[in-house]
Amino acid sequence: MLELPSGRLVRGRGLRNGPAEAPFPTYGVYLLGSAPPAVEWESRWLRWPDFRLPRDRAEAREVFLDALERSGSERVEFACAGGRGRTGTALACLAVLDGAPAAEAVAYVRRNYSPHAVETFWQKRYVTRFQ
Repeated sequence: MLELPSGRLVRGRGLRNGPAEAPFPTYGVYLLGSAPPAVEWESRWLRWPDFRLPRDRAEAREVFLDALERSGSERVEFACAGGRGRTGTALACLAVLDGAPAAEAVAYVRRNYSPHAVETFWQKRYVTRFQ
């Protein structure tokens, strides 16, 4: 679970670690190169190959803004296969949208979510340039 600068909570997880635990999300964003498994809650698939960046960056920004808005009143989760690279990158972008300076967002997520979040140089650069 990541507490964003505003105090909103967003869960990050790895899909390979098994199904979501209760309390279940009311909205999930799945960051995968291929279609995610079916879930019982509302969800969005953002095409994002492993170790890379979102295929459509404009769509990614829209998804992040929507998820941030929902996190004020809903249980929101972000997940990729391992829960670190793509998920950490998305959480860092959420932190930027929530008020964290882009240059500090990766460190914020590594400190408050996982020290292994945001795995590649390109993911880190994407966050530092994210607006």
